[in-house]
Amino acid sequence: MILNITEAANHRIKEMMKEEESGDVHLRFGIKGGGCSGLSYAMGFEDEINEELDKTMVLDGIPVVIHNQDIPIIEGTTIDFKQNMMGGGFTIDNPNAIVSCGCGSSFKTATNAGTPDPNC
Repeated sequence: MILNITEAANHRIKEMMKEEESGDVHLRFGIKGGGCSGLSYAMGFEDEINEELDKTMVLDGIPVVIHNQDIPIIEGTTIDFKQNMMGGGFTIDNPNAIVSCGCGSSFKTATNAGTPDPNC
């Protein structure tokens, strides 16, 4: 499986999707260059899909879109949502990441290092 979404993350994503103005949105998950380690995760809602460049799927009732070039880097990744006394947030567990920064949102893989952000 390309992407796994835990029950807690599923619940939170569905809550957030209900707040979107456009009712026909997909969760877009992928990567972008930057961050302390060279690559960062990108997650948000999108209503436009490029059928030639994107893979679409439905995971436990959530429509998901991933750019084809990101798939090898995020294959097997799990998105979770953790709630604690300080608030809550999404966590990403990517089995392909060989180095992650302290914040957990920046990483690199054995084949993709990206370009680290010098301001981190």
